[in-house]
Amino acid sequence: MVERAASISDAEWEVMKVLWREAPLPSREIVQRLEPRTEWKAKTIHTLIGRLVQKKAVGVEKETGRYLYYPLLAEEKCQMQEAESFINKVFDGSVSTLVASFLSGDKISKEDVEELRRLLEDEDDYASRSEGESHGSG
Repeated sequence: MVERAASISDAEWEVMKVLWREAPLPSREIVQRLEPRTEWKAKTIHTLIGRLVQKKAVGVEKETGRYLYYPLLAEEKCQMQEAESFINKVFDGSVSTLVASFLSGDKISKEDVEELRRLLEDEDDYASRSEGESHGSG
């Protein structure tokens, strides 16, 4: 997969989610996956697919008389870029302010807090190992 940024709209994200789960797919099947849950018409979905191809977020190959679409961008890369963009735009780049806002609301469960704690501990362990390795190589 190609690793680079592409500005993907909210509607285009829905198409990408389908392709990340099931690619390659013909446009007919993408439409079948999206119509029931979005209430978009087939023409709208075809337009979104076309935009994603133009943006080089989606690739297309012709196979036995039909076009198959597949993602050119890794889902994790797109998620990271969206998260960074959101944090920069809304929280001035501060992850701790983002987390504090979630903790002050009712949207976070005890399980989420425990998962965050585990992730932070894992990251702290990784950072400590990395520091030890970089100091040892000098």
